[in-house]
Amino acid sequence: MNKTIITIAPTGAWPKKEQNPHIPMTPQEIADDVYECYQAGAAIAHLHMRDEKGEGTMDKDKFAETVQLIRAKCDIIINCTTSGDLNATDETRQAHLKALRPEMASYDCGSMNWMNNSLFLNPPHFLEELGQTMQEYGVKPEIEIFDAGMVYNSLYYLKKGILKAPLHYQFVLGAAGGTTATVENLVYLKGLIPEGSTWSALGIGKNNIAILLTAVALGGHVRVGLEDNLYYKSGQLATNTQLVARARAIIREAGNDAATPEDARHILNL
Repeated sequence: MNKTIITIAPTGAWPKKEQNPHIPMTPQEIADDVYECYQAGAAIAHLHMRDEKGEGTMDKDKFAETVQLIRAKCDIIINCTTSGDLNATDETRQAHLKALRPEMASYDCGSMNWMNNSLFLNPPHFLEELGQTMQEYGVKPEIEIFDAGMVYNSLYYLKKGILKAPLHYQFVLGAAGGTTATVENLVYLKGLIPEGSTWSALGIGKNNIAILLTAVALGGHVRVGLEDNLYYKSGQLATNTQLVARARAIIREAGNDAATPEDARHILNL
């Protein structure tokens, strides 16, 4: 059977328990949730941290505590965010990579206007520094793509040697200020990436299932989780485990199976 990687994004930087009580906030809650998702079929955990007020933070000690708790339970691939706090500095966005050397981390390949009156800044000097840090510490970039221009940025950094092939892309569709979550947009973006690349996709909002189905049909990988969608269906709040289990069921219906962490390491050349 072909193997499809499921990434679980359990927390994110924005949703609160007031919106969905199942969102894990503390290192222990996140680690417990990740382990349950691993048992349900997730091979990668995309991690964000929260501070004592529930806000997104790049506190490397919280990353360290959470990773240690996860590692004590399972071998799921750790994929740390580098953009969990809009007030973080270039240094704090990378400090945990140097301290922990996770197998993967996000590489947001361009800047964007969030439609909540804030800026998602990833200027060229930061992206060059981040790419070099990832190479030095053996961290695989997950190149997050919010619009087509970010794909072209990645090709520039590949040519310049800041990124190394084979590349792995995460298409993030439906973010406020980014490309909308439609089947047509996913097909278009997939067509832009270099041959030999791997890719995954997610849809934020009501079209998340359409993006999930399309990614599986096109031979890609998938990301699910409360970072991206709070609801299982209209009017029903989700849990992370439910979202992973549904993704795995869809993958099996398509004739594939969910990749184990070891499968994913082979697929992604980790």
